[in-house]
Amino acid sequence: MSLALVAGEVSGDMLAARLMAGIKPHLPGARFHGIGGPRMLEQGLASDVPMDTLTVRGLLPVLLRYRELKGIQNRLRDRLLAERPAAFIGADYPGFNLGLEEQLRAAGIPTVHFVGPQIWAWRGSRIKKVQRAVSHMLVIFPFEEEIYRKAGVPVTYIGHPLAETIPMEPDVAAARRRLGLPEAGKVVTVMPGSRMSEIKYLTEPYLRTVKLLAARDRSVRFIAPMAGERQTAYFMEIAAKAGLQDVPLKPVMGQSHDCIAAADAVLAASGTATLEVALYKKPMVIAYKVLQAEWLLIRNMGYLPWIGLPNILAREFVVPEFLQHAATPEALADALWFQLTDENNRKRLRQRFTDMHHSLLRDSAALSADAVLRVIGQS
Repeated sequence: MSLALVAGEVSGDMLAARLMAGIKPHLPGARFHGIGGPRMLEQGLASDVPMDTLTVRGLLPVLLRYRELKGIQNRLRDRLLAERPAAFIGADYPGFNLGLEEQLRAAGIPTVHFVGPQIWAWRGSRIKKVQRAVSHMLVIFPFEEEIYRKAGVPVTYIGHPLAETIPMEPDVAAARRRLGLPEAGKVVTVMPGSRMSEIKYLTEPYLRTVKLLAARDRSVRFIAPMAGERQTAYFMEIAAKAGLQDVPLKPVMGQSHDCIAAADAVLAASGTATLEVALYKKPMVIAYKVLQAEWLLIRNMGYLPWIGLPNILAREFVVPEFLQHAATPEALADALWFQLTDENNRKRLRQRFTDMHHSLLRDSAALSADAVLRVIGQS
C-alpha cells in the first residue's frame, strides 16, 4: 500500500512526519512518496523534488513562479493518477495542495488535508474548493471543527503537535546553557522569519529596534535563531548594507526553541513562530512587513483584526501587533521594553498561554493516523 504526501514548508514537514510516525505501526509495509522535507525523509518519504523548491511566501513571489510550481503540480498529479495511492495527504500549503487534491479526488483517490486553510481569517470563499477537494479535514485549532462540520466537510480536531513537543514548564536555565548564555540577566530573542522575503523586509527594522533597546539597557543580550546558512548570510548582508553590522545581536544557527525558551521577551514575525512563543509562555511583540504592492492587495482581504496566532486563539489582543508602516523601530522598542519589564503583564501572559497550551494538547499523531486509516478503510 502506498500513501502520497506533500508538504511545502517547515511547519508542514513537521506535521506530516508526525502523521507518518502514527501510521507506520498500523501499516508497517506502507510506502510514502510525494514531496517533503528532512523530517518526512527521516520517516521514509521518497521525495520527488526538494521541499525548498515549493517554499514561496507572498502573493507576488507565487505569481512570478506560477508556471514552475504548476509544472511540478501537474507532473506529480500525473504520477499519482497512474500509481493510484490509497490516499493523498496534503500537509498545509493550500495553494498547491487543494488544487492537486481536487483533481485526485475527482479521479476517485481519497484526500486528506492536514491543517485547515484559514478561511476564518481570509478568503472564506475557499470553503467551496475545500468541499470539492477534501475527503477528510484534520484541524489543529478547536474552533475550526464547527466551521468545517457546518460546511459539510468531514473533520477531526487533532490538537496542535507543537503543544505536545513544547514542555508545559520550559527549562530556561538548560536552554541558556545550551546557547552559552549566562543564567542571570535579560535575554531578548529576535525572530525575523525563515523565508527570504521575511528576512528582506524585517531585518532592518528589527536591528534598529535592537539598537534602541541596547541603548536603554546595555546588559540585555540579543539573539536571533536562523533557519540555515543561506538565511544567515542574507541577514548579515542586509545588516551590513544598512550600516547595522555592529548592533549587539548574535545570530544562532537553528536552535529556535532553545532561543525562545531562553528569552525574557521575543520579537517575532507572524506565523507559527508566534504560537511557539506562546507555548513557551513568553511575552512577545509581533511585527510584520511585506512588499508595499502586496500590502495594498491584502490589507482589506482579512476578516479578523489579528494576525498573530495567540491573539486569534484568544480572540483579543493579548500581545501587541505592528504591521507594515506601524512597525517602526521606535514603536517596536517601546512595546518590547514593556513586555520585557512589566511583571504584572508577564504573569498575566504566563497564565493565558498556559491555558492556551492545555486547550491545544492532544495526541495528534494517533488522532491524525486514525482519521487517515478510517478514510482508507483500514480502521
